[in-house]
Amino acid sequence: MFDRMSDGFNNVFRKLSGRAEISEANVREAMEEVETALLEADVHYDVAKKFCKDVVQDALGKEVTKSLKPGQEMIGIVNDRLIELLGGQPGEDGSEPKGIMKVAPGPTVVMMCGLQGSGKTTTCGKLAAHLKKQGRSVMLCAADLQRPAAVEQLGIVASQAHEKMPGNAPVSFYSEPDKCDEYGKAVGVAVKVCQNALKKAREQDVDVLILDTAGRLHVNDELMGELRQVNTAIQPHQIFLVVDAMTGQDAVESAKAFHSQLEIDGVILSKFDSDTRGGAALSVKSITGAPIRFIGTGETLGDMEVFAPDRIASRILGMGDMVSLVEKAQQEVSEEEAIRLQEKMAKGEMTMDDFLKQLKTLRRMGPMKQLLGMLPGVGQAMKNIEFDEKELDRVEAMIGSMTKDEREKPKIIDNSRKRRIAKGFGGDQSRVGQIVKQFGMVSQMSKQMANLGAGGKVSAVKQLAAGGGMEGMMPGLSGLPGMSARGSTKSGSGGKKKFKQRKKRR
Repeated sequence: MFDRMSDGFNNVFRKLSGRAEISEANVREAMEEVETALLEADVHYDVAKKFCKDVVQDALGKEVTKSLKPGQEMIGIVNDRLIELLGGQPGEDGSEPKGIMKVAPGPTVVMMCGLQGSGKTTTCGKLAAHLKKQGRSVMLCAADLQRPAAVEQLGIVASQAHEKMPGNAPVSFYSEPDKCDEYGKAVGVAVKVCQNALKKAREQDVDVLILDTAGRLHVNDELMGELRQVNTAIQPHQIFLVVDAMTGQDAVESAKAFHSQLEIDGVILSKFDSDTRGGAALSVKSITGAPIRFIGTGETLGDMEVFAPDRIASRILGMGDMVSLVEKAQQEVSEEEAIRLQEKMAKGEMTMDDFLKQLKTLRRMGPMKQLLGMLPGVGQAMKNIEFDEKELDRVEAMIGSMTKDEREKPKIIDNSRKRRIAKGFGGDQSRVGQIVKQFGMVSQMSKQMANLGAGGKVSAVKQLAAGGGMEGMMPGLSGLPGMSARGSTKSGSGGKKKFKQRKKRR
């Protein structure tokens, strides 16, 4: 999302790294380039101007550390200013951590607002899944009566969050679909639904009640009037505005309009994983005064993160985000499981089943390119690389076509077995041979790497946190098809073979 900004910052740091010292002239020249990069990334003009001015003042007033080079010194200065621009560290200004507050007696009432098409209803489900993972029970209330389909959609989302998302806390759903017919004919229908939902949530001792309010195609008096009515009648503890990150400066203006009417507690940026310029993320806090609280990082209900300015600043500057990566790993890989696998690796007993399990775990953590982009120094190197996620589907199908003995002892897979496996997953025999060969290399590498740990007992998650990278947690990542760092992953050895065959036929 931040490719343009990252390019601009890295170009500047490269130029400064060749200088003997930071001077006023080279700092001002560098920040002119940064300002251009920020404006091209759709950052608000006033925000970009002030940011660059502040960085120049910080740089000129700073005593250069002897142990650091000018480029490194500037990275530190820019990083501090970026964190401040994105909202600062939680608790620095006495504010609460950027999550959902707890109240006693419950429930905590969260009012969700947003324009139509912003992803508000789906975001309600993501927030419910996020809270469920924390062990907090949730009720979703369908208060968007203008669009009948929204009631049905929220019901589906609530059901998915309750049945499919991790956590033991329940996610319930409250709606009054018959009220959709009354909407527009009588005043306060949505308010009544919210009041009934609050009563039901208290009866069921629900921890958090999320109100999915109505949206419009644009901000107007009718929308704001209804939201003010709900706000006055229910008095929610927190009001969140969902804005589409893909709309750029329109998202910032929308947030500004809502904040002036409702005094929102925070913004949730949906579609944060999209191929957008990222300017809204840098502009929204400065322009509206409302901090970004959460970001939607994918299409599934589990794809939501608490917005952490320091981590986002690190990503923008190409320094990765190891903390978020470790957190994702810890959610998917238990300490006991990691140690068990580490012991198998140390003994050279890793099987295709272990390999497949790692692959599935890795894919649950998110898109491969997004995960690798969290590794320090990798994001920039991979910006032009394409990953064929479907290739991983084929790998899973291929391993699924193997017998139990073949998965435990891949060395027994001869040409006859390769033909049968290829027929089973509908692929080419050469691809089976390639996977078997790669697995052998991976198994050997994993054994060597595992033995580097203290007696093979160091958990993979701890290795990752210590800087071992994804290979430390998911051995053999570099050997997977579709993971080549040579450019497009669609031109593997299988593609070369087919090209030669076509050439011969001609």
